[in-house]
Amino acid sequence: MSHAPFLSSPFLRHLAAYGASEIAAKASRLLVVVAVSRALDPAAIGVAAAALAVSDILKALTENGIVQKVIAADPDALEATCATAHRLGWAWCLGLCLVQLTVAALLWATGGSLSLAGLVAILALEYLFMPGGLVSCGLAMRAGLMRQTAVICGAQVVGANLISVALVLAWPSPAALVLPKVLTAPIWLAAMRRLRPWRRDRTQPRAPVGPFLTFGAAILGVEVLRALRMQADKLVVGAMLGAEALGLWFLAFNAGLSLATSFSVAFATVLFPHLCRAEDRRVALRQAALVGLVLVTPVVALQALLSPVYVPLLYGGAWEGIAGLVALLCLAAIPATLWSAAAQWLRAEGRAGTELALTAAFTLALVLNTVLLAPRGLVAIAIGYLIAAVALQGGAALLALAGGRRPMSPLRIRSA
Repeated sequence: MSHAPFLSSPFLRHLAAYGASEIAAKASRLLVVVAVSRALDPAAIGVAAAALAVSDILKALTENGIVQKVIAADPDALEATCATAHRLGWAWCLGLCLVQLTVAALLWATGGSLSLAGLVAILALEYLFMPGGLVSCGLAMRAGLMRQTAVICGAQVVGANLISVALVLAWPSPAALVLPKVLTAPIWLAAMRRLRPWRRDRTQPRAPVGPFLTFGAAILGVEVLRALRMQADKLVVGAMLGAEALGLWFLAFNAGLSLATSFSVAFATVLFPHLCRAEDRRVALRQAALVGLVLVTPVVALQALLSPVYVPLLYGGAWEGIAGLVALLCLAAIPATLWSAAAQWLRAEGRAGTELALTAAFTLALVLNTVLLAPRGLVAIAIGYLIAAVALQGGAALLALAGGRRPMSPLRIRSA
């Protein structure tokens, strides 16, 4: 089958837009890492990393399938779906804000660091800006406005990173990594609502909550496990090896996998609507996976080879020792890209339960890897991480690419 139609498809244009957004975000993130590595000691970085890890794990609970339900809704049920999505979004985000504030209070009450508890509490304020833009975001993506949503997301992240750099230089403290996330949240809300305004039509009924819960439960489980996969190793390293080791691991992880992780997020964001529209999802999946590998493999290979050069150059000679960690973690981006493609196909096919089970296995493997290898040091943890990623993420993705059954009623956008 010719690839010409695919090469001129909206998928590649949307991927280019989100890719450019992520490149801008990571370029600005690099400025943050450079500033932090020169202004803060590893222990201070470790406190900020712990607060961000706790927040990111809880923030994964916002990925509950609400936006995807809006994207894939039947035209006749769109207004009803939006009304239910709006109500659920507000209820859910307010609940998460209270949960995170409770976690912060418990950290302080049980003798934890007051600084850590305060940072976790500050990050809870993000939830107050999310629900107002969820429906607008879903409608914009449904309408194919992916370049615009990419610009909005990129502007928010770049703005937060530039504020972080300014704060670190003026006021070197862990708070400099946390406050910008809250300060820039209104940017996303205002821009999304302007891009795709939506008000509820009260003459239309709300859609039943049941389908949201059924679909969202598996998606929620996947996203929580994904957040645990990305953050649990940091919590384990901090608990077993101390704040200084956590600071080293945090910088190495960001330098090695941050760019590739951003690509995977952009890739998944544009792939789900593309697969919902595809006539033959298997062909669309294989084409997209090939594009992902062609784009990411040479970049991460070059990044790994050059890590001994750019790590001390960017972060300073004191951080030269993490170059090996960076190189190992870079290579884990290749199986992660394959898995990102396969996971979106499973989700579009209505098989989020399968995605949940595979994600749980991989998360458990990574936590066990960190616990078992922590006594041997950070390099051993990185080697185990890479082996687990290749064996589990790469293996599961290749099985999905090779074959599999179709469900009776997959998600599909009938018309936009």
